[in-house]
Amino acid sequence: MSDLRNIIEKAWDNRDLLKEKETQQAIRALVDDLDAGKVRVAEPTENGWQVNEWVKKGVVLYFPIQQMETIEVGPFEFHDKIPLKRGYAERGVRVVPHAIARHGAYVESGVVMMPSYINIGAHVETGTMVDTWATVGSCAQVGKNVHLSGGVGLGGVLEPLQAAPVIIEDNAFIGSRCIIVEGVRIGKEAVIGAGVTLTSSTKIIDVTGSEPKIFKGEVPPRSVVIPGMLPKKFPAGEYQVPCALIIGERKESTDKKTSLNDALRENDVAV
Repeated sequence: MSDLRNIIEKAWDNRDLLKEKETQQAIRALVDDLDAGKVRVAEPTENGWQVNEWVKKGVVLYFPIQQMETIEVGPFEFHDKIPLKRGYAERGVRVVPHAIARHGAYVESGVVMMPSYINIGAHVETGTMVDTWATVGSCAQVGKNVHLSGGVGLGGVLEPLQAAPVIIEDNAFIGSRCIIVEGVRIGKEAVIGAGVTLTSSTKIIDVTGSEPKIFKGEVPPRSVVIPGMLPKKFPAGEYQVPCALIIGERKESTDKKTSLNDALRENDVAV
């Protein structure tokens, strides 16, 4: 792996090296390893998450060395630089028409893909449901037993390379039509109600105590979150801008499904 990293780092600084066979082989080997889950763009550590910048660089460099090709799948035709992911039966992944994942996305055994899209560099772990028209953007990291409800959009991030990918930790529930972008991290077992939009600058306000507590870029584990609005003054007047409200906490339980149902019912959260 260190050899791959060295070759890719050099090619990043000197794009002329992309013409060399050794460089192209290293980049393609990296993308194959991403596809197989042997390497990932970001990984959990004892102190949080580590972003592997060189892996993102390798994904970016994959595009200029690839040629446009016609891809035929039955009556459907695509024209792209990146092949479609294959071998779902052997991997133990359920894929409903018209679900698509690109080569270079890791989809673990036990994942269910309804008609949806998973982009290159993404990492989706076992037990996760990617529901209808949900999008897992490039390099997004999705943990175990996550539910991405219909129309959820997880933003991709290849550039700027210093930006962290969107991270959804184990057993989280993301409600319909939520938009989560710009490296926002959703903690374990959190419940995000329908229609919540989270960017790196969105105020996430815990309103469960006597005083509000504000987070940005991160939803704490087991939080129950709904859309909210805040007044903000502009030269043209005062207007309401979106925020997110933490209105409760999902109880710890060995039965995740039961605790999720309780959280939704107790806090009257739309999904």
